[in-house]
Parts: sequence; C-alpha cells; structure tokens
Amino acid sequence: MLPSKSFLRRRLALVIENQHEQGHDIRGLEEQLADLPDSYDALMEFGEKLADLPLRADWNFVEPSGDDLAEIEAEMHPDRPRGEWRKAPENIEARIETAFLSSVCGCVVGKPLEISTDLAHIRAAAIKVGAWPINDYIPTAMLDEIGGRHGSWVNTVCENIHFVEPDDDINYTIIGMMLIEQYGADFGAAQVRDMWMNHLPVSTTWGPERTMIARAAVNHLAEWTEFADRNPEFWARAWNPSNEFCGAQIRADAYGYACPGNPELAAKLAYADASFSHRRTGIYSTMWTAAAIASAPVAQNALEIFEVANGFVPQNSRFGRAMQTALEEVRNSTDWLDGYERLRAHFGEFGHCRVYFESATLINTLFHAQNIGDGFCKQVMQGNDTDSYGATSGSILGLYFGPGHLEPRWLEPFNDDIHTALAWFFERSLSKLAARMAQLPLKLAEKMAS
Repeated sequence: MLPSKSFLRRRLALVIENQHEQGHDIRGLEEQLADLPDSYDALMEFGEKLADLPLRADWNFVEPSGDDLAEIEAEMHPDRPRGEWRKAPENIEARIETAFLSSVCGCVVGKPLEISTDLAHIRAAAIKVGAWPINDYIPTAMLDEIGGRHGSWVNTVCENIHFVEPDDDINYTIIGMMLIEQYGADFGAAQVRDMWMNHLPVSTTWGPERTMIARAAVNHLAEWTEFADRNPEFWARAWNPSNEFCGAQIRADAYGYACPGNPELAAKLAYADASFSHRRTGIYSTMWTAAAIASAPVAQNALEIFEVANGFVPQNSRFGRAMQTALEEVRNSTDWLDGYERLRAHFGEFGHCRVYFESATLINTLFHAQNIGDGFCKQVMQGNDTDSYGATSGSILGLYFGPGHLEPRWLEPFNDDIHTALAWFFERSLSKLAARMAQLPLKLAEKMAS
C-alpha cells in the first residue's frame, strides 16, 4: 500500500533540486538525505523540513509560494486592468468556438513531435521530406527522419487522422469547462480534486497532477471528506517535484474562454486550479496564460495581449522578468526565426515543459502569425512541448484572429469526432463541444449572479 522507501528517497532528491531552483538554501540537504535511516518516519520528517526552507542570501527575486492569492496579487503590476478591461466583441461565441477548434488542431499537429525535440531537428527532418515549413499535419516520413515519435503518433500523423486523438491538454480544457459549468467562479482545491477523481484516469496524468490525484485516492480509502478540510500546501511543495513545470499552464484555456475582455477574472480562476498542484512559476505561468487568452479577442495588436498578461504575474519573479525580456526581444525581431534565435539565447536551457522558453515562443508565434494555421504551425516548429503549446497557441490565435481565419482543411480529417480519455464524459461531436465551450461566459455570469 505504501510507496517504497527508495521511491520516496528519489522523490525527495528531486524536491531538493526544485527547491534550489526556487532560491532556497539547500546546503547539506543531499548529504542529510543520504544519511537518513531507512524508515518512513525519518523520510516524512525530512519532507516536512523541505516545505519550509529559508531563501538564499543572494536570491534577488520576489516570488510568493502560491498558497495565498493576495500575496501574488500584491506583487503584480499596479496598473494592470481591473475588472472588465474591454467589452467582448459581438461575435465572441464564434471566436471561442474557433479558439477551441484551433487549440485542438494545434495540439494534433504537435502531438507526433512531442519528444523534447527542437527547431533545428524538426527543420532538418521536415526539409528532407519536403515538409518545411510545416503547413499540415505531420507525415510519418518526417518522424522516420527524426528517429523518434510520441506514443500516440499512429492516430495523429496526416495519413491516419480520422478523429481527434485523446490528449491531456484537451482533457484539462474540458475539465475546466465542467468546473465553470458546475461552480462558476466558486471553486478551489476540493472541487478540482473531486473533478479529477471523477473524470481523470491516473494514467492520463503526469508529474504534479499524478502526485495530487494519487494523494486524493489514498485519502479516499480512509475517508472521502478527510481531504476537504486540509490545505494541500504541504503536499504541493514537499512531495511534489516539477511543481513549476507546465502541467498547470495547459489547464488555463477554459478560464480564458470564460472571461473575454476580463483578464483579471481569468487569472483568478486559473489560480484556483493551478494552486492545487503547482507553486511559484507553475502558478504564475498559468495565470499569465489565462490572462492572455482572455485579452486576445479584445487586444488591438498581438503584443498587447502579452503586455496585459505580463501585468498578472509577480513583476520581480523569474517568470515576470523573463516574459518582459521575451516581449522586448520579439518586438525587435525581424521574422519568427530571428525571434526564435533571440529567445533561445536567453531561455534555451529551459527545454520541454520548463515553461520559460515555451511561454516566450508563444509571444513570438502571435507576433509573426499570418493566420491561425500559420500560427500554430510556427509554434510547433519551435519545438519543446509541441502539442501543449500548439494547443495553447491555438486558443490565443483563435480568439485573436476570430472565425474565418482557420481553414476548413484543418478540421476535415477529424470527421467531427473527438475522443477523450475522460471518464463519465460522453460528447463525441467536436462541433457540439466547441459550441458548449462558447457558452462559458454566459454560464460563468449566471453562476456569479445566482
């Protein structure tokens, strides 16, 4: 029933590494872990110590952990938009439908390439098979040239697509939709936990999401209500490596859809979700993404989307400073390849799922995109977590460009058929699901008014 002691040791070692990245003083901790007696009590006591480490004296960032939204808001830009920034356009429902459909398309384009590859490898392989620049779903021959492929490649290469293949990014967007439909803005850790327990198979989760759903399942064995009165802060920090990775960021889309023109509310909803499993950058990047999606349908230009989004993260955090640098580099770029190289020079050390480089490339994509399909292809060509950021870029692009800017050829292979990995979710029509997403602003307003 209990995880092995060796597993817990490996997990604690990863948490120590994470705590160092987050500015904490970890001197001597690796040695202390190695010397611990082989007992659960000793390992648990050591884990408790990791949840409350002091910051290093040379740490020059200001980063609230994430267990208190007010602490994060206190570090945001004071001039960020409050409440409704701009009124949503009259065609907002069509824009949201387009955003969700574009997110699905971008996800499927990127899915065969989700193998931690980069632009150079993708370009070399695509050139060899005559598919550069990418402007369609990925051919099998290109994967042969790369020498690797994601496990779901069979149903996501251009020769074989007949429906939307299940994907965690799409799962989480649907989960966000259901949270809003059921609770409006009034949800938190317990409601997110319940939704995951009821709908998410553990095999479709990774990293912090798997940690938290496993913890919830163990609590469920004892008493279902036991978790509701507990703050998940200890688990989210002490036994949860990778709590700054992109797992929460890919859960932001529905919150942006629900709040067109109101990035402040979108960021708050994203916080309520992300803070269940993530901390610091993992939360900030989720709030930033939701704010960007909410800003996209009312922004006057592509960079304004991210100028606004940058206001909804702690300004002196690593992520806040990084996104300001990214914005300026993209603003000065001559084309998307120049933008990519500028960003790689700053953030190239942060690869697959590490948030910084990938979030920066979203700015590059929007600034240089000619239309929706051109945009999510540019996003995928920049590598790293290709399906996740292909999906996120699709959401922002769809709301920014609007209906009529996603060519029908991107949707035709799906035959209006979407498969998910969710339990107790039975919608198979992609168009009907998109229409349901489009009702989120109305559903949210009704819940908040009741």
